[in-house]
Amino acid sequence: MIRFKYTINLLILLIVFFFSKPISAQDKSTVYVGSKTFTESYILAEILAQKLESSHDIQVERKLGLGGTGILFSALQEGQIDLYVEYTGTIAQGILKEEKKLSNKEIQERLEKMGLTISKSLGFNNTYALAMLEKKANKLSIKNISDLKNHKNLEVAFTHEFVKREDGYKGLNKTYNIGFFNVQGIQHALAFEAIRTGKIEVTDIYSTDAKISSLNLRVLKDNKKFFPEYLAVVITRKDFATKNPNFWDTIRSLEGSINEETMVSLNALSEIEKLSFKDTAKRFFDNTSKENHTSIIEKVWKRTKEHIALVGIAILISLILGIPMGIIATSNKYLKQFILSISGLVQTIPSLALLCFLIPLFGIGTKPALVALILYGILPIVVNTYTGISSIESRYTETARSLGLTKFQKLTKIDLPLASPSIFAGIKTSTIINIGTATLAALIGAGGYGVPIMTGLALNNNNIILEGAIPAALLALMVSFTLDGFARFFIPRGLQ
Repeated sequence: MIRFKYTINLLILLIVFFFSKPISAQDKSTVYVGSKTFTESYILAEILAQKLESSHDIQVERKLGLGGTGILFSALQEGQIDLYVEYTGTIAQGILKEEKKLSNKEIQERLEKMGLTISKSLGFNNTYALAMLEKKANKLSIKNISDLKNHKNLEVAFTHEFVKREDGYKGLNKTYNIGFFNVQGIQHALAFEAIRTGKIEVTDIYSTDAKISSLNLRVLKDNKKFFPEYLAVVITRKDFATKNPNFWDTIRSLEGSINEETMVSLNALSEIEKLSFKDTAKRFFDNTSKENHTSIIEKVWKRTKEHIALVGIAILISLILGIPMGIIATSNKYLKQFILSISGLVQTIPSLALLCFLIPLFGIGTKPALVALILYGILPIVVNTYTGISSIESRYTETARSLGLTKFQKLTKIDLPLASPSIFAGIKTSTIINIGTATLAALIGAGGYGVPIMTGLALNNNNIILEGAIPAALLALMVSFTLDGFARFFIPRGLQ
């Protein structure tokens, strides 16, 4: 019990330290640049960051791979990032919710009412398009998007965002009346591998995708001119541009500097020649000096510390909350129903959706990821604590009464020791689940093993994916063995 008391005190100090920080603890002398989870967005974020770093004596922090438009835009509004590259078509359809096409002037006017502003185009239009393998398209005589309505049985997979957007498949289907029999969702980078191997036959692409030529894809003609322009622009808050006019002028100096041919070649450097996003951006600035690459060991160690911090703190707080909740659930059938139902309800919320729900409350970064992991970690601990205590044979309860033990004495000397195998099983289950779930934290800028996994997915590079996947698996094994060791220390010998 003495060890337990010191452990609880340490945990309380950790919790107070963590939550005592301001929710938006951004360094005012630092500029925060964000990106989505596809190659071009990573590269453009690096170009913005390097341009600022080379022009001003400031620190630029990269918040890369933050998921889709919703997460980036929310982070921008909440001040968690200062700027990122967006596309005019996405702003009009996805942010301003306008079905009609808007001019750049109209977009600017509407954004200003929201306290935002955009640069002029960086110089290229990266619109949506549909593509097939050239060989397959020739065989079926498909040249235009309208030709697809005669081939509704094709294997089709579109990116998840494209499927649900009005300027994506929804609107496209209304315009062309294609009506594919089966449309699947797929991650953008994985779609290229799937179409290359013939697992799918049609997918959506960006017009500046580097793999169009390398995979010999046919870009189908948008003969009804459905897709709007997607001019790349830098979006920021008006207050950031006003307070930092020199920084904003530096960013605007990039206007018109990247044409479509240049963007395709930059994407190819990362996706085909396997350059890092930083080296690709350096090539854009004609800087041929090589980056001082961090070794794989240093990268993995950095991500390991981030991942352990996330999972460790989350499980400790889940433990502090979950065990008392499980104990309370044994005292009353109505409390049992309420506690188990609420704990179970949280588990039904998809992890990525829960992270998105938490962004308005906690911003991006560690806090929303930690809260989500705590919520996911509670159920196994609550259920196993409840099950362990409620399964204790009645003769032990009768013995406690005959000895005149108080409720607290019965709990600490009989109930918890006898239920300890079940409780430890719940802790172990919760921890292993959280190690895997924590990889999604990278999508909101919380770091961890998810960073190389998301980067590898964007580049379709298995080696980079393995930089996160293998350490995560090894950490799960190590934690499993460690908890087994703790169990032998805390569980009474007769119950081991």
